[in-house]
Amino acid sequence: MKSIIASIAVAGLMVSGSAFATEMPELANKMFCTACHTIDKKLLGPTWQDVANKYKGDAGAAAALQVKISKGGSGNWGTLAMPAIDAAGTKQGEIKELVDFILGLAN
Repeated sequence: MKSIIASIAVAGLMVSGSAFATEMPELANKMFCTACHTIDKKLLGPTWQDVANKYKGDAGAAAALQVKISKGGSGNWGTLAMPAIDAAGTKQGEIKELVDFILGLAN
């Protein structure tokens, strides 16, 4: 009986832990963002959590990030350049979705 109760408790903790964990959206994989970014561990680029915290409360952040992701560039987080993801301007809806996700991570 005790082992059944313990198993139920462990299963409940596993489910609740995964329910609160934030995962990269599939769109981030599709657009190769995950080659340089994670939500909370530094790779080549800043963590998306750091980006969200930096721009928290900035009314112009969404538009600025959409341009930065689209056209690429460097200087905001170091010297390593971020490549253009959408120089032709054909993926703006998807980029907006990513920007909304990133900014939604702000603490």
